[in-house]
Amino acid sequence: MGRLLSIDYGRKRCGIAVTDPMRIVATGLTTVPSHRLEEFLKDYFSREKVDAVIVGLPTTLRGEPSESMRYINPAIARLRRVFPNLTITFWDERFTSVLAHRSMLEGGLKKSDRRDKALVDEMSATILLNDYLNSRPIASNSTSE
Repeated sequence: MGRLLSIDYGRKRCGIAVTDPMRIVATGLTTVPSHRLEEFLKDYFSREKVDAVIVGLPTTLRGEPSESMRYINPAIARLRRVFPNLTITFWDERFTSVLAHRSMLEGGLKKSDRRDKALVDEMSATILLNDYLNSRPIASNSTSE
């Protein structure tokens, strides 16, 4: 069974999180510049078995896709061409950045650390992936995506 990987895709950088091989919990992995995402994934996939990628779907409060989908869709379409055998799924990312900031505040991080946008992106990807994991029945965590 392979890991699940999540991407909080942004214009400048992408927050990345992964599950453990048993898909029990997600942890932050890193943040990469958006223009280097494909290169990073090729390298990571060469070292780790990943069954599926969960990409944050930015939506409005009404649940409609947000304006940022105009640059996310082409990037994900490119990933689908480069990794044709990989399952790529969109997942609602509403409020992940707010939750990331709240977690940083509750965790006692200094104000200067809370301004680190790369850290916020990585935490957002982690929250996204944990939300995805928690939405599924436990038995489905062991099935292939």
